[in-house]
Amino acid sequence: MRYLVWALRLIVFVVVLMFALKNTEAVKVVFYADKGIDNVPLIVVMLSTFVLGTLFGLLLTVPASLKRRREVARLRKEIDRIQEAVNPGAAAKLAAAEAVVPLSPL
Repeated sequence: MRYLVWALRLIVFVVVLMFALKNTEAVKVVFYADKGIDNVPLIVVMLSTFVLGTLFGLLLTVPASLKRRREVARLRKEIDRIQEAVNPGAAAKLAAAEAVVPLSPL
């Protein structure tokens, strides 16, 4: 699955790059209040827009990711507390087992 995601990312990047390479004419970029820049290559505008959009998209996922991490930490503490109450010493065995076999990354 991890390879499929990277393959899709590579395909999207190559498609955007090929599209940008076909559009190298100079353009005028106009910002708000009629501020602008003349003779900017369209490839620069397109690739910078793609990169900025990707960064903003990643920034939107940060709060949800932090919330999930806090929830996972809270649930792990609760599991440890319950296991210790039910079976004294079980939490130490579980921690030792996790130390031997680490969880795989996403």
